[in-house]
Amino acid sequence: MHYRILGRTGVKVTPLCLGTMNFGARSDEAQACAILDAYTSLGGNFIDTANVYNDGRSEEIIGRWMKQTSKRDEIVLSTKVHGRRSPHINDAGNHRWHIVREVEKSLKRLNTERIDVYHIHRPDADTPIDQTLRALDDLVRQGKVLYLASSVFAGWQLAEAHYVAQSLGTARFDIEQPQLNIIDRRIESEILPFCRKYEVATITWAPLARGRLAGVYTRGGRKIPKGSWYDAQKKTDFPASQWPVMEAVDRLADARGVSSSQFAIAWCLQVPGVTCPIIGPRTVEQLQDNMAALKFTLSAEELKSVDELNPPGNLCRDPQLGAVPR
Repeated sequence: MHYRILGRTGVKVTPLCLGTMNFGARSDEAQACAILDAYTSLGGNFIDTANVYNDGRSEEIIGRWMKQTSKRDEIVLSTKVHGRRSPHINDAGNHRWHIVREVEKSLKRLNTERIDVYHIHRPDADTPIDQTLRALDDLVRQGKVLYLASSVFAGWQLAEAHYVAQSLGTARFDIEQPQLNIIDRRIESEILPFCRKYEVATITWAPLARGRLAGVYTRGGRKIPKGSWYDAQKKTDFPASQWPVMEAVDRLADARGVSSSQFAIAWCLQVPGVTCPIIGPRTVEQLQDNMAALKFTLSAEELKSVDELNPPGNLCRDPQLGAVPR
């Protein structure tokens, strides 16, 4: 296994991070543990979860698995805070009141004394960033959190947080978690250049655009299959503007002799500034397919074909129908 350095932290992580949003819902505990076993057996060491994933069940499953397998110190563990955790008016957001409560709950669910990477899951317009950073810095000084991260921050928000941390002398965000896939390349305009300049690692999510680039919606015909994420969301079809992109990725993958999901993930791995795409397999078979993307690289011609399909920095559009919804 080849490892990548997580920004300026010096920590080495697997090029594909294991996302666990399905754990405790679409993947029951037995399936989730089988995925964790398979991922680590393949050399994987980077696991991402969140306190809101299935009302904490994802964290609980990971915590029990780490305790049963004694693999805690082999894992770089990432979780998040921000989302609403109860009807209580203050039980959400990025203010000190919420962060201090939630870090303790995550530590308990995860059966651990530390969180390696702690993400602010979303920006919070109601809380000044200096309050958020001071609260997080206290957790770093206490040893409960090792490295700080943001998620889905705009370019100006990353710049503000960087400047405020520098001014206050607090720990800073060393990692950002944005969306990136062949359909949505907007972070290439500002986010990735900022992260390269200031040595911020990027853990990009949705490399398959929630399955749209996995081939499952096109190879079997123009329909949404049972059991898919979109089926769970009660979707019956995609806007017409999405199908040509999905089908083009299928053709590129066929020409290469790999699955559509492997092609889409391999592309993400080669975008300048990307540290680790996050994969979110529901089964061991999906995990094995996704991890096989590490076995090859796309050629210059293949990368050019993707750029012609959707250029850098762009949200894929159909001239007649407008932007593809996220």
